[in-house]
Amino acid sequence: MPMTNEVTLPAAIAGIGTDLIHIHRIRQAYERFGDRFVLRILGPQEREKFLRRQARDPERGMRFLATRFAAKEAFSKAIGLGMRTPMTWSRMQTLNAPSGQPLVVLASPLKEWYESRFGLAHISLTDESDLAMAFAMVERKPI
Repeated sequence: MPMTNEVTLPAAIAGIGTDLIHIHRIRQAYERFGDRFVLRILGPQEREKFLRRQARDPERGMRFLATRFAAKEAFSKAIGLGMRTPMTWSRMQTLNAPSGQPLVVLASPLKEWYESRFGLAHISLTDESDLAMAFAMVERKPI
C-alpha cells in the first residue's frame, strides 16, 4: 500500500483538534487589555462564570480564561476553520453539565453552520502549573 499524506479518521470522527497554552500568556493579555480581552474571548455564560471565579480567586479566574481560550482554539481546528467566519471566539462556549462534564455550546451563525456539517462535539480541558490544554473531537453528521 503506497504511503500518502492523507489522514484517514474512523468513520464517526470528522475532526480533532488540540491546543496547549502557557497561562502566563493569557494573564499578560488580560493585564494589557482587561475586560476588552474577556469580552472578545468569552461568550455570555462563560463571562459570568469567569467573573465569579475571578472575584473568589484571581488565579482560578486566569486558569478558567486560559482553558476556555485553549478550548476555542482546539474546536476551531477540529472543525477545520481556524478563527475564520463563522467561527469567532465568543460564538463557541465551553460550559458544564450538572455532572461537571464540559459541553460545547454554539451561538448563531456558527451553530447553524456546524449543525449542517457535523454531529456531536466533545471537549476535554485540563490545566497544570502554568499550562492549560484542550482536546476537541467532532463527530460526522448522522446520515
